[in-house]
Amino acid sequence: MRAIIQRTAGGPEVLHLEHVPTPTPGPTEVLVRVDATSVNPTDAKTRGRGRFPVGVTTPFILGYDVAGTVEAVGDGVTIHQPGDRIYGMPRFPYPAGAYAEYVTAPGRQLVPIPPGLDTVHAAALPLAGLTAWQSLHDTAHVAPGTRVLIHAGAGGVGHLAIQIAKALGAHVSATSRAEKHDLLRRFGADECIDYTTTDYADLADSMDVVLDPIGGTTTARSVRALRRDGTLIRLPPWTDDDQHTREIAAQQHKKAVRLLVEPDHAGMAALSDLVERGLLAPHVEHTFPLEQASSAHRLIDTNHTTGKITLKVTSPDPPRPLPRTDDAEPAA
Repeated sequence: MRAIIQRTAGGPEVLHLEHVPTPTPGPTEVLVRVDATSVNPTDAKTRGRGRFPVGVTTPFILGYDVAGTVEAVGDGVTIHQPGDRIYGMPRFPYPAGAYAEYVTAPGRQLVPIPPGLDTVHAAALPLAGLTAWQSLHDTAHVAPGTRVLIHAGAGGVGHLAIQIAKALGAHVSATSRAEKHDLLRRFGADECIDYTTTDYADLADSMDVVLDPIGGTTTARSVRALRRDGTLIRLPPWTDDDQHTREIAAQQHKKAVRLLVEPDHAGMAALSDLVERGLLAPHVEHTFPLEQASSAHRLIDTNHTTGKITLKVTSPDPPRPLPRTDDAEPAA
């Protein structure tokens, strides 16, 4: 199969298209023919380090979001059959290898793609959508009337978090540059804050929940925006300052927590339900063919993308023969 292989740490230029063996599903696993995947900030960070946070080192295949068709099922799988259109975020934070034509994944970490959702947009949803769902629904227990502040509201997690918070009945404030405010309103934001001209700490004691994917001074100022008993949710990358933030929050009778997204069958089903009800739609800014994964990484490295970046894996044309270095260590 074709796959994007990384054999050393570095910039986008270390991502190369190669031929590697197609994996075989084990017990409780399915083999998925990948139609599309997406590029997430965690992919770029892993590429730069040359290793996953769990310690897996090069060579490897990046990527977590999977949208495609079940090709085969392993022993014990009962909820999927060959031909099913499925999507999800398998194995995180361990390698899933989604920048490839085929992946194997635990069957119960994947769910059917909602009718009417194409695979490119389906691939944009799992990791970012589950991060938002697990933050707002499972951790902060957002309900009608909850006041939520979402930082980086036009980003991959942010634009989905706005929609999910609104679906849960929240009043949503979101930060971005002014030129993206129309987009935030389209996602459902009730209040748009230009972080370059407005100090959101001036919202002191007005928010029940703050979702922070940025960190640094944003986190410290966000604590001030929380009401008593409010919750600040910090997403990776985490820093040593997070412990200090938790202590400051506790002194003010507030809570600061760190969340790492997990594969979640029930959460994926909930996201699918929101899509089918017309309450959630991923925004895809750019789609690149698989062989241009390095270009997609150059774009995400700017830290100024809107919505999601996806990779279209399948091609209507037969793939061109690619060299394989037989004496190289096989990709993980």
